[in-house]
Amino acid sequence: MKKLIIAGGSGYLGTAIAHYFKDQFEEVVTLSRKHKNSIQNLKTVIWDAKNVDTWYKEIENADVIINMAGRSVDCRYNEANKNLIMNSRVESTTVLGKAISICKNPPKIWLNSSTATIYRHSLDKEMTEENGDIGSGFSVNVATAWEHAFFSSKTPQMRKVALRTAIVLGKNGGALQPLKRITKLGLGGKQGDGKQKFSWIHEEDFLKSIDFIICNKNIEGPINIVSPTPTTNDHLMKLMRKKLKVTLGVPSPKPILEIGAFIMQTETELLLKSRNVIPKKLTQEGFTFKYNTLNNALENLL
Repeated sequence: MKKLIIAGGSGYLGTAIAHYFKDQFEEVVTLSRKHKNSIQNLKTVIWDAKNVDTWYKEIENADVIINMAGRSVDCRYNEANKNLIMNSRVESTTVLGKAISICKNPPKIWLNSSTATIYRHSLDKEMTEENGDIGSGFSVNVATAWEHAFFSSKTPQMRKVALRTAIVLGKNGGALQPLKRITKLGLGGKQGDGKQKFSWIHEEDFLKSIDFIICNKNIEGPINIVSPTPTTNDHLMKLMRKKLKVTLGVPSPKPILEIGAFIMQTETELLLKSRNVIPKKLTQEGFTFKYNTLNNALENLL
């Protein structure tokens, strides 16, 4: 294929996508607010993620567009931050739809980031794309508004996939780094009661699943990007201590987490919500996970 567009591609996952696909496309273009020098076939084009400007010409004749734009949710959910989280996702998705609609030869496939947090807190029921229960609250409202902006955009004859991604575990970014830090400090005990489900995916499987989706014309609509074996928070932290050879793991009851979250300017939802999500569409279509257990994933990453 000739050209890949990655909108909002300057973050951890966007950068990983660009480097993964650089040998499969003649040109990989990142739409970003920050300028980066071109390296080989990797190019950055400035956009504001709000308005159609000259950047839209990059989309003309591109093969694939992947939108990863969105402000980090690792912050306090005050009104200002909530507006930034919501608007950064909805506005970027909406403006991409407008840009695509004016292209004479738009991409054949559009993958838009979403989140497995769209499903309700669940300790027992496994959430698939077909029978998953949509939850409630701010994070779910963001996810549903995000997907509505995506699927309601007028882009006929284009295959569209919403990537309902779980927590991505990688060596160079994402959720694993803070978990390593607190574990090494002796604070790697269970969070809350530890029973909440932890849905995750190894960075390599995340990238390969996107590759698989691009190549598989049967896949469209919402799709869960998550390993087939959710675990619990308690088991996660036990494995973290084992792999890092840390014997002490002080647990963090919810009141302590609330205090810590306030000090660190984040939210306890990121640790306490039970995400019990299964990749039914991926497995039905034949995708094979390299890291299908958390033990194998952490063995590789730690």
